[in-house]
Amino acid sequence: MQDLREQLIETVRNGYKMKGDHIILGTSIYDRIPNKKNLINIPLSTLNRHGLIAGATGTGKTKTLQILAEQLSQQGVPSLIMDIKGDLSGIAMPSDGHPKIDERHAIIDIPFIPDFSPVELMSLSGDFGIRLRATVSEFGPILFSKILNLNDIQSGIIAVVFKYCDDNRLPLLDLKDLQKVLVFMTNEGKKEIEEIYGRISKASIGAITRKMIELEQQGADLFFGEPSFEVEDLVRVDQHGRGIVSILRVTDIQDKPKLFSSFMLQLLAEIYASFPEAGDLDKPKLAVFIDEAHLIFEQASNVLLDQIESIIKLIRSKGVGIFFVTQNPVDIPDDVLGQLGLKIQHALRAFTARDRKAIHLAAQNFPESKFYEVDQLLTQMGIGEALVSVLNEDGIPTPLVHTLLRAPQSRMDVLSPAEIRRIMSRSALDAKYNETIDRQSAYEILSEKIEWFRQEEEQARLREQQERAYGRQGRKTRSQRGYGVIERVLGRTTTRQIGRTIARELTRGILGTFGLGGRRRRRR
Repeated sequence: MQDLREQLIETVRNGYKMKGDHIILGTSIYDRIPNKKNLINIPLSTLNRHGLIAGATGTGKTKTLQILAEQLSQQGVPSLIMDIKGDLSGIAMPSDGHPKIDERHAIIDIPFIPDFSPVELMSLSGDFGIRLRATVSEFGPILFSKILNLNDIQSGIIAVVFKYCDDNRLPLLDLKDLQKVLVFMTNEGKKEIEEIYGRISKASIGAITRKMIELEQQGADLFFGEPSFEVEDLVRVDQHGRGIVSILRVTDIQDKPKLFSSFMLQLLAEIYASFPEAGDLDKPKLAVFIDEAHLIFEQASNVLLDQIESIIKLIRSKGVGIFFVTQNPVDIPDDVLGQLGLKIQHALRAFTARDRKAIHLAAQNFPESKFYEVDQLLTQMGIGEALVSVLNEDGIPTPLVHTLLRAPQSRMDVLSPAEIRRIMSRSALDAKYNETIDRQSAYEILSEKIEWFRQEEEQARLREQQERAYGRQGRKTRSQRGYGVIERVLGRTTTRQIGRTIARELTRGILGTFGLGGRRRRRR
């Protein structure tokens, strides 16, 4: 037994020795006894290879996420955290300390220093912090079709909608814009659309509309609109060089998986489109932590899952690391799981035959170890313990090690409403994003065009009555009457600002190969 312990200590010492900047996660354990100073180090240079934090409820996953985010912040790496349960805001305040924390750090033999991280609070509704939005145009026709799980015919109609709006300078900002275009295509604009783009099935448009209503009922009307969020605001540091931790509280959409997965995929696509190629960096440019990650995958179509897998593979070249936090590794599709270099596995519970099968599968995700019976250890670990394997500085998986984790230096609890208001009052982004902009877009322009058509139809009816009465000829054709309506509407001073959105549409093709929407133009 003693020989194996000494072998483990030596194996960990060699396997986790890092030359560059790194994070100290904890110390090794063998046969339930921690080994002082046998430290588990995570190199910053491989954290763009993504990661997994898994474990049953109450085993310490959230605290592990908190440790990684605050340690990255101290190293100047910003983070974005999807806070599903609403219990991560405490990272903004230093820990109050506790005798058990002192005891744990004495065992690990590293000092415990209470500290906090600079925080930006965000939400999709605006109730908790700055509001995140995106326009329909920024999703692009391919990604929008996949979010709605449309068939080929329906996806073709959405492509026509975007093309028509591009050709006629009709900004698609929110869902009411898209709905208005669909209504126009089946009524007043039907002849015009068919002459240019071909016949469009009214039944297919009805099916698209119903799926949009389903998305809208999940709260998408809050997400689509302006001002759209600029992902460059996620990679900020404070005056002391600490990375800002952006906490996106999404407690109000955990029962709306379609909206959550749509938002996440669009955000990752926007990051990929906006960030330059980074190559191999000494530390990641941004870390993204997705809590309760199963919400992204459980109702996603196969096509949408393919897009998520593509983004995970590609985005690391931009210096971005994605970390999934979930109860069991089986929640993550195998093709995505295979892309994750860092694995932190907390305890699992074996209450049923299905649980035991899941534990057996989870054990197979780790490198083989002569020191541990992994499937047994997975059910025996205590709170704040985990099995850990990382990629070393050469990109090689480190030996699997049972780890006693350090404690978060920040508060392990939610902030009070007063503390949240204080943080929001100091936000550098509040004035930029928390004012809703409802400028003239496709909805208003087409509404005016439809009204113009109606007035012309009424005037034509009156002229026809007069012609019958007086025998006059030569009334104008409908196509002559309708010519130039959009041009006249767009010529007005109040609609000239629409050109600002057009520049974004010209770059939508950047991710067309991957079906991931487009990159928005940076504001001036």
